[in-house]
Amino acid sequence: MTRVFSGIQPTGDLHLGNHLGALVNWVGFQDRADCVYCVVDLHAITSPAEHDPATLRERTLETATLLLAVGVDPARSILFVQSHLHEHAECTWLFNCVSGFGELRKMPQFKEKSEGKGETVSVGLFDYPVLQAADILLYHADEVPVGEDQRHHIELARDIGQRFNHRFGEVFTLPRAIHPPAAARVMDLQEPTSKMSKSTSTDKGIVNLLDDPARIERKIKSAVTDSATDIRFDRDAKPGISNLLEVLSAATGRSIEELIAEHDGHGYGAFKAAVAEAVIELLRPIQTRYRELASDVGEVERTLADGAARARAIAAPTLARAKDAVGLLPPA
Repeated sequence: MTRVFSGIQPTGDLHLGNHLGALVNWVGFQDRADCVYCVVDLHAITSPAEHDPATLRERTLETATLLLAVGVDPARSILFVQSHLHEHAECTWLFNCVSGFGELRKMPQFKEKSEGKGETVSVGLFDYPVLQAADILLYHADEVPVGEDQRHHIELARDIGQRFNHRFGEVFTLPRAIHPPAAARVMDLQEPTSKMSKSTSTDKGIVNLLDDPARIERKIKSAVTDSATDIRFDRDAKPGISNLLEVLSAATGRSIEELIAEHDGHGYGAFKAAVAEAVIELLRPIQTRYRELASDVGEVERTLADGAARARAIAAPTLARAKDAVGLLPPA
């Protein structure tokens, strides 16, 4: 059976863009693949200025709980926290020893931050792609769903795995990047030419999955549109309306053409109200399920512990083979 691996950082509230752009696919993959999903908390500590220990613990548990609430099913997939398995860090060191300084220095995220003025850049940020390669290769993943902007990370993981296999023997499966269609390409409500993003959007530009209905309604009704009155899909000329049309389509399962025919001529106010109502209804069962799960933190932690045990059953033998191939002396 095809194995899919994906991870998500515990950066805070997941938002509508995360859900419609990625998480709906995570849920869907469970119908056709052996899925391994990970909350990558080790990646979250690579930026010293953004790291607060108490916040990290809180957000890690919140992210895992939200993943369960949106439909990641521990009966059909593995869900665990990255730092609960030491194998990821150990495998990263093995991969460091077959990775080149030059290829890591060229990775876009490191280049962007290291060339910025006043940025504190950690070795962890430099080494981030190697840890990501270990995350993927430990589980013999066949497919890794990513956006186009992450393709280079999967290419590097393949290069590292191939280099290791060539030097020490066949240990790792080489993954392929897949680009599943998003339910919607969700843009910032206040800057509709930019993606909705926790790191770059203002609070008014993001609909968080846990926002209450009144807050969702306010945000969508204040979304930036244009001075015209027609409702049509045109990303260049009408980015705000186009964004709302795509969100409404994903939330209701109806085509954009059908929605245009229904709403054009009735004004932006009524249209935004319809979008807000649809998003509220889309998120209602997720929020209800989240509250149920959050009321029993112990059960969520037990689910993560079970997921870590199942993940280790795959990762530990893979790491053992890699250490043996390298020539490390096993403990007596």
